[in-house]
Amino acid sequence: METVYDWITVAIFVGLAVLFLQRSSEEEPRDKIYHYAPPAIGCAIANYLGNEGYMVGSVVLIVGILAYIHYILKPFAPSDSNAN
Repeated sequence: METVYDWITVAIFVGLAVLFLQRSSEEEPRDKIYHYAPPAIGCAIANYLGNEGYMVGSVVLIVGILAYIHYILKPFAPSDSNAN
């Protein structure tokens, strides 16, 4: 954990793991494990790009990862059990 890319991508990955664990404990999970693969793989690629000096590519990929999480996984959407 030497670069800012290490910290940012690990923080995003930890957030993904927490979101997955929270949702997998629901009676009826909202999403499948494969929904988490694109952002997880993207974190590894963004970290690699950042560490190799491709700052623009890394930042663009990180923004894309955050957009995917926000629009596809919807971490702030209420669960169906809270709607009642």
